[in-house]
Amino acid sequence: MLVALSIGLFQATAAIPAAHVAAAPPERRAAAVRADHSPVVDGRDDDPVWRVADPITDFYEFDPVEGKLPRFRTEAKIAYDSRNLYVFVRMFDPEPDKLLRLLSRRDVRAPTDQVKVMVDSYHDRRSGFQFGVNPAGVKRDISLFNDSGEDVAWDGVWDVATTIDSLGWTAEFRIPLSQLRYGAADSHTFGIGIWRDIERYKERVSWPSYQRSQVGIASQLGEVTGFEGLTSPRRVEISPYLLTKNETVFEGAGTRHPQRLAGGVDLKFGVSSNLTLDATVNPDFGQVEADPAQLNLSAFETFFGERRPFFIEGGSLLSMRVNCYQVRDCGNERLFYSRRIGRAPSLSDAYGDATSPTGTTILGAAKLTGRTPGGWSVGVLEAVTGREVGTGDRTIEPRTSYTVGRLTKDFRRGSSGVGVIGTMVQRDNDGWTEDALRSSAVVGGVDFRHRFARDQFELSGQLIGSRVSGTSAAIAATQTSSVHYFQRPDADLEYDPTRTNLSGTAQQLRLAKVGGGKVRFETSYQRVSAGFEINDLGFLRRADWQAQATWLQLAFNRPGRFYRMFAWNVNQWSEWNTEGLLLERGFNTNIHLGLPNNWWLRAGGTLSGPGDAYCDRCARGGPAVRVDDFRSVWGGIEGDSRMVVIPSLWLNAGQRDRGRSQSYSIDPSVRFRVSSRWSSSVGLGVGWNEDDRQWYDNVVDDGGTTHYTFARLTQRTASVVGRVDYTASPDLTVQLYLQPFISKGRFSNIRELADPRAVSYDDRYAPYQGAGDPAEFNVKQFRSNAVVRWEYRPGSVLFLVWQHGRFDRETRYGERSFTGDIGALFRTPATNTLLLKMSYWIDR
Repeated sequence: MLVALSIGLFQATAAIPAAHVAAAPPERRAAAVRADHSPVVDGRDDDPVWRVADPITDFYEFDPVEGKLPRFRTEAKIAYDSRNLYVFVRMFDPEPDKLLRLLSRRDVRAPTDQVKVMVDSYHDRRSGFQFGVNPAGVKRDISLFNDSGEDVAWDGVWDVATTIDSLGWTAEFRIPLSQLRYGAADSHTFGIGIWRDIERYKERVSWPSYQRSQVGIASQLGEVTGFEGLTSPRRVEISPYLLTKNETVFEGAGTRHPQRLAGGVDLKFGVSSNLTLDATVNPDFGQVEADPAQLNLSAFETFFGERRPFFIEGGSLLSMRVNCYQVRDCGNERLFYSRRIGRAPSLSDAYGDATSPTGTTILGAAKLTGRTPGGWSVGVLEAVTGREVGTGDRTIEPRTSYTVGRLTKDFRRGSSGVGVIGTMVQRDNDGWTEDALRSSAVVGGVDFRHRFARDQFELSGQLIGSRVSGTSAAIAATQTSSVHYFQRPDADLEYDPTRTNLSGTAQQLRLAKVGGGKVRFETSYQRVSAGFEINDLGFLRRADWQAQATWLQLAFNRPGRFYRMFAWNVNQWSEWNTEGLLLERGFNTNIHLGLPNNWWLRAGGTLSGPGDAYCDRCARGGPAVRVDDFRSVWGGIEGDSRMVVIPSLWLNAGQRDRGRSQSYSIDPSVRFRVSSRWSSSVGLGVGWNEDDRQWYDNVVDDGGTTHYTFARLTQRTASVVGRVDYTASPDLTVQLYLQPFISKGRFSNIRELADPRAVSYDDRYAPYQGAGDPAEFNVKQFRSNAVVRWEYRPGSVLFLVWQHGRFDRETRYGERSFTGDIGALFRTPATNTLLLKMSYWIDR
């Protein structure tokens, strides 16, 4: 297989002809015409308004060659009336029979031609909406934020029709003004851009000419004038839903399947021309895909991405990342982590059983979002979750209120800005929860950004403070958690079990080159104090940390003889705790090579060390342990997305502890485009892990001495992720997702810390006799769901969902193969949920 992939990679690498680059500056202004009679949205330009609208023809290629005259001509026209924005685009193509008419579910980018209209109705050069369609009529819509950020969860209610004829293909859009946001004025100028993808040549063209060498998307849109006499619509959208659900409940040695009938409502209300209120009462998100299965043996919490539409849409206006920089790729840490709302009850293990709820009920939530013509952005969210009980009416999650507020102000047409954010959590704790959960948490922060030197450089920073309160037991648990570890015996931290509150700060300063030329760079410094705590509504893995990091990229976006695109990254970083103890000093380099035949090669390597760094979290509250060099390499290959069968292969290998610990993984996957309606994919993940210093346990003996024990872990992991999509029409789709997951391991050579900072690896540990027989584990899980989605009228959706799950954990490694483990998994009891949910969209 690898030989075949290699042959496919390097064939047809002939030189690409020199680009024909336009000499005249591209036109970036156009005018919309008012329609006396609303055009019929049928994909044809025979309506009167299209005969009088001025055509936009000044399209230029931007990928792969920036500024090149396009292969095929494109023509667009823009019109409006009192209720709608209309856009007609004709995409000329001398071989329309070669257009792929692939169907997919909404918002999925199939490997076909596409045209999308981008609208910055505020004309603030920072935000907007994207409306896309392919020749088969499959719709995509995305909201834009922070100039180039994309929120794919946003779903507007709009219409589009496409046709294919002898000249190529067309798309006719009708976008209700109620789906856009703009200020009150006699006349308006909208930022508008139109992008076309010619898939069989992997070329992209745009009006106005988009420059990849510059940062941003919204700031590069054209200016469209002529919008006169528009009233700002007071949007009122109501979506009530009814749901019936049958789910497995374990009772004793048996199960039952109670039927539940529920209802709720979603509301969207235009408070003003600039502000929108979204609210939901008793929401249910049973139609979203299950989280991937995994086994976490670290001290830190696992991050799961948000999948619930209410919390994703508009989330950018509530967001502030922390510890976010190029080298670390943000690490998902943030002040607002919406998965805290409706989370699994915190004390299920203490007071719950198999019949206890697995999620916290969201009684209601509301958010107010918007932007003003003056550059102000506002986002406010309030959510309330109910009390959940376990056995004996004991509270496993108290009634809780969550509040987030974010306000930003843009300057210099969006090139600079400042912002503030505040979050607050209040819990109605009782005798069951007050010593385990904090009663309140308050976080506040400010941030800024400033671009200069023709917007090619950016300076940004943030300052954040936090304060949590609760009983002395709750705050003691906070201090000793993996985020803080105040109790470390060699730390200069003040652990106080009588505290009833804890405070901390976080800071960051970042300088970056974000546009212009072939070179990009970023250098940054960030610091998190030991008492900083945001996990009541945010996500933070550890406090007591500071880092310096620098990233440099050399990118060649103009195609050459042997590549279509080439980028080379170099990263350097150093990390310490706030006492100055070195935690890591690392270097990484990686390359990304797009070949002329649209395959991709990616590879990289990391070196961390040498041997004068320490891990202050490895002993989980114990002393810092000296660590040795770490080395890793990785590589991947991805096939051309236009092929019927699209392979990819990823390889990873790492080594540390002077060769005593090693890890390897291989992740092959294949995507299939069976027909215009069927697509599927299957991915295999196999990992081998030999960890010679995996934390084992902290044992306190009869004399009060704590033994910090480590062991050698031999672990094997395998998983399969499969997906099948069937698209009957752009409005009716069927999705199937399944994932079996197995991870099993055995511990050996149990030792305890002796001289944890010794230079010699062997001197750091001593044999430990008090552990008994080394532990083993075999964790098996299967998750799947099938979703039928039918948008039976615009904005109104019917979901039929089947969720199936199995879980088993054995305390022995076992002699079975992975195939035998799968068989054992399917002999365990299953949980099934069958859900029927119908919503109805009402627009007033």
